[in-house]
Amino acid sequence: MEDPKKPNPKTHSPRRAEQTAKPSPQEEKKLEEALSVDNEQIEKLKSDLEKAEHESRTNLDGWQRERAEFANYKKRIDREHAQLKSSITGDIIKKYLVIMDDIELALKNKPTDGTGAAWAEGIELISRKLNSIIESEGIERINSNHVPFDPNIHEAISHEECPGFESGEVIEVFRQGYRLGDRILRPAMVRVAR
Repeated sequence: MEDPKKPNPKTHSPRRAEQTAKPSPQEEKKLEEALSVDNEQIEKLKSDLEKAEHESRTNLDGWQRERAEFANYKKRIDREHAQLKSSITGDIIKKYLVIMDDIELALKNKPTDGTGAAWAEGIELISRKLNSIIESEGIERINSNHVPFDPNIHEAISHEECPGFESGEVIEVFRQGYRLGDRILRPAMVRVAR
């Protein structure tokens, strides 16, 4: 049996301990070269990482800018599309307002009995359908009786004395006016009190 205090010559030799404790000058040189190569590689990797991070930030900024520009473009196109639709709708409806005026004038003097009354009911039905189509397109009548005269929505055809009305107040609507949103399709023709 071996003495545990006595070193084993196979595993522990003074020469081997010396070799592991202190490298030779050639080994030191190789170790220094390896460390310097590693430091160079580390510096190169750091430089590459900084370049990649800068490129990444640049790409992200460009992408965000392009995305914002596209969102603004889409909003502008949607707004222009809505304006164009409103303009086309207004232009088409303006052509039919004359027909509506004629129908309303015919209904003011409609016959009350006989075959004319049945005919007038049919015309009244057509008028209601036409009015509902116009309202579904967002067209509003400018209701103007007993309101102050506004040159933006009214067109005065006469100024006259009228008891019961204040000066500058609309007495009667001679021809109905219409608007589409904020756009006046046709001002109302009115008589105005003096």
